[in-house]
Amino acid sequence: MLRLLLGTRQNGVHVCCCRRASGIRSQIKQEERKQRRRSVQEESASQVSPVQGQRWREKEVIKYESGTEPGEKKDTSGPLPPSYSPSYVEAAWYPWWVKQGFFKPEYQRNLRHANPEVFSLCIPPPNVTGSLHLGHALTVAIEDSLVRWRRMLGEKVLWVPGSDHAGIATQTVVEKKLWKEQGLSRHDLGREAFLDTVWKWKNEKGDAIYHQLKSLGASLDWDRSCFTMDETFSRAVTEAFVRLHDDGLLSRRRRLVNWSCALRSAISDIEVESRSLTGKTYITVPGYERKVPFGVLYSFSYRTEDGDEEITVATTRPETMLGDTAVAVHPEDSRHQRFSGKKLRHPFSGQLIPIVAHGLVNPEFGTGAVKVTPAHSPVDFEMAQSLDLPVLSVIGEDGLMTAAAGDWVQGLPRFDAREKVLAGLKDKGLYRGECEHAMQLPICSRSGDVIEHLLKSQWFVSCTEMAQKALQAVDSGFLKLTPSFHEKTWRNWLSNHTDWCVSRQLWWGHQIPAYRVTMAHPDQSQDEDAEGFWVAAHDEEEARRKASVALGRPGEELHLRRDEDVLDTWFSSALFPFAMLGWPDPSPDFKEFYPNSLLETGSDLLFFWVARMVMLGEQLTGRLPFREVFLHSMVRDAHGRKMSKSLGNVLDPLDVMSGASLQCLQQKLGSGNLDPRELKMAEAGLLKDFPHGIPECGADALRLALCSYRVQGDDINLDVASVLAVRHFCNKVWNGVKFTLAALGEGFTPIPMPELRPQGPMDRWILDCLRQVTEECEKRLHAYEIHGAAGAVQAFWVQNFCDFYLEAVKPVLKGPHASDARQVLYWCAEQTLRLLAPFTPFLAEELWQRLPCAGSSRPPSVCVAEYPSPSQAAHWVYPEEELRFDFVQSVIRTLRSIRSDYNMTKARPEVHVFCSEEEDLCSLRAFRSPLQTLSLSGPLHLHLLQCGPHPEDPRGWAVGQVTGNCHVHLQLQGVVDPHSELLKLKSRHLKLDHELQEKTRNRTGDLEDKSLLPKISKIQNMMETLQRMLEDKKASP
Repeated sequence: MLRLLLGTRQNGVHVCCCRRASGIRSQIKQEERKQRRRSVQEESASQVSPVQGQRWREKEVIKYESGTEPGEKKDTSGPLPPSYSPSYVEAAWYPWWVKQGFFKPEYQRNLRHANPEVFSLCIPPPNVTGSLHLGHALTVAIEDSLVRWRRMLGEKVLWVPGSDHAGIATQTVVEKKLWKEQGLSRHDLGREAFLDTVWKWKNEKGDAIYHQLKSLGASLDWDRSCFTMDETFSRAVTEAFVRLHDDGLLSRRRRLVNWSCALRSAISDIEVESRSLTGKTYITVPGYERKVPFGVLYSFSYRTEDGDEEITVATTRPETMLGDTAVAVHPEDSRHQRFSGKKLRHPFSGQLIPIVAHGLVNPEFGTGAVKVTPAHSPVDFEMAQSLDLPVLSVIGEDGLMTAAAGDWVQGLPRFDAREKVLAGLKDKGLYRGECEHAMQLPICSRSGDVIEHLLKSQWFVSCTEMAQKALQAVDSGFLKLTPSFHEKTWRNWLSNHTDWCVSRQLWWGHQIPAYRVTMAHPDQSQDEDAEGFWVAAHDEEEARRKASVALGRPGEELHLRRDEDVLDTWFSSALFPFAMLGWPDPSPDFKEFYPNSLLETGSDLLFFWVARMVMLGEQLTGRLPFREVFLHSMVRDAHGRKMSKSLGNVLDPLDVMSGASLQCLQQKLGSGNLDPRELKMAEAGLLKDFPHGIPECGADALRLALCSYRVQGDDINLDVASVLAVRHFCNKVWNGVKFTLAALGEGFTPIPMPELRPQGPMDRWILDCLRQVTEECEKRLHAYEIHGAAGAVQAFWVQNFCDFYLEAVKPVLKGPHASDARQVLYWCAEQTLRLLAPFTPFLAEELWQRLPCAGSSRPPSVCVAEYPSPSQAAHWVYPEEELRFDFVQSVIRTLRSIRSDYNMTKARPEVHVFCSEEEDLCSLRAFRSPLQTLSLSGPLHLHLLQCGPHPEDPRGWAVGQVTGNCHVHLQLQGVVDPHSELLKLKSRHLKLDHELQEKTRNRTGDLEDKSLLPKISKIQNMMETLQRMLEDKKASP
């Protein structure tokens, strides 16, 4: 090898005629390297650990068995288990945190680094109906990371837990349970007994959610937890209703409402999903054994009163024609002008109905003539009001045809009546055919039922004025939406809002605090359809006083009957940010923590919840309920499908944290409320996605995996394998700290951070990296870029600390500079655990508690320790070491790649590195020892080459290109068996060549494959090198 070199040997460096790079060229190179490093860091910080779809092996479960009493501090005096086990790590810490009061805002007074900032928010209250799913877990992971970070910054933090009574969902679950176990309906029990049953169920099952939250490590203030049906919260709901009514923003009106026949209740506009149909589509409707066709346009004719002419109309709902009270045409449609003033005879009732003209008619639809069914169509209802047409309801609350439809169909389900109506039209010779028709079908998001529009007297909140204020709040910047692209959707929705129907025909929920007042005797019959006089009041006594004043009659002459309906669940949820703090009372919590600092929730709740909180918060308190809204993406399964119980892809976070067998997952499905058809489909989905069950991943791994996704953009396709990959990272942290503890040894005392100013290049380089990751975390967390902060810490620990520094420092620990290295090891581990604490609280606490104390004022827990700040690490700025080691790393990677190509494991071959720039050579000289250690090199030689042609590739040596100005030679002779390696390479070459030929045959024109050709070329070069070695071996005597 040395025969290739020119010049003389100086200090172990073979020098060829040197030429220094100019200062400008050097600066350009430095900037290029710095930009390359930033790009790599940005890419690492924005990616989840890339383990997708891998098979998993069961890990050993290690239990913590020291007998710590609940609430007592965990015993960390024993040795660390040999490997990371979530069951061991997560034991005992949470009850101790709660007992110590770390999660309460009052604890801030104990912090040496306390600051005057206040940070408050509420958890989006999950439904009390069952358990959290992974979408909830994402919310918890994000919010708890922000809460723990703010608490570690020294702020006064309040995070309030709560749960929602979920009117429709809870009543449905309990009704199904009641029918399944006792064969009874709620009507069999009666209202009072049924509500007792719901409360009993809630008290038995309601704590399951809180158990999940605690298992996830959510640092909530449990002493302030609230439930939307609690007495204090119910009082706030009543107060809100009464105030809105008194302010003229809430009134009772008879209008068409969105009605779910399956629920037998009205629902609001935003609880209606529009399903796009391109043509005839068969859809499952609750209560029907067969699927029902939609997306069909049926045509039939009405004959004129004298029977001489007919007019043809088209409809997608022929059953509603029994409620037709007119036929309408556009006033400018010349095709139907001859029918002006005429009447048509209804083919089934015999009633005469008018032909009317109205501008709402679309002359392009069907024949241009449309049937008018005011009781079952919002557009028709509007026409009927302007034309004073009668309104005839032919479909009832239960989805059955009413007496008004006629005896021949009365009591039939609406879609069964459709077939009978069509048959009747054919018998009368009035049917004119059908065709496929693209349409939007309204579906109840709660029940999957096809929405029916029914005429009902309900309570409506007028949103016009409040919506305008909500728009102005965002436009003026007083309310910030993150990500900002949601502002467009916010404006579109609030600019096209409708009044909010808040009546629900349920028993479970807040009974509407409104009373119908009459002067008739209670025993006398009342006209239930008549609106009557209504008052809103906190109780009946107040209602009687109000009615007496309004009507000028003595209270004892008045009969009051309270509305039996309950309020929409979203009405009470919209009060959460202030009702949880004691509103309407001026409580200390309300004064200190309202408005909330932040509202964090899923983007799907922007209108269901967020907009309504903003509107009611500002209206009822005079202030916005929060200053900023952070909306995260939706969680889908690994295939990009929406989480659905019927698909079997709704996972309990506890199953991901603790692990679950396939049998266990199937048993959970069976114990639910799925019907047999849905259960069969769900079981098939489970078997496909989790044939071996789910491995134990732990709460920390689940939290960090969720936080590693970019939650401000597209939906998240969560793969359990990604969570398992983060568990591997947790094990990496475990082993890294375990190594650090062993290296520190007994009696180690850390010096204060400001005093740590090492001289070793590797020590300075890793501390500079630590400083930069601290800056990155601060910047990212302030911008709610959680994935960036989580990714930056992971990248630092794995790519910088473990892959390079730990390996490089091992020989140093045996030498004279061990003292500095130990201090650096300690502070890297200590600061990284603090950086990780918001994301992996259990792991961070377990390991941080075992590190030696740095001074007597150490906080009792990492969760109340000060979060690392750039100002604390400002003295660790080492740009020269950073730039130099950036180049050294590229050399190391090149040498490691060559070793991997030739299957070298323990061998330490001789290495020569050639540079044509002195600056690069200086970098290699400064990091000579780490370079040799990290590349597993034997004798290492560094050379400065004169610009010009490089030496020819020597026989028996592998050559690698680092940059245009640097290449390496690694000895193969005597280290690699050329014969066996050549056989392996020939096999790989044939396989790749065959793959390239297959791709070429399947393409047209382009014969080049960008991924395969470089691989083939590389293998060919390696084969030539080994072949020359064999030739030399044969030629030698």
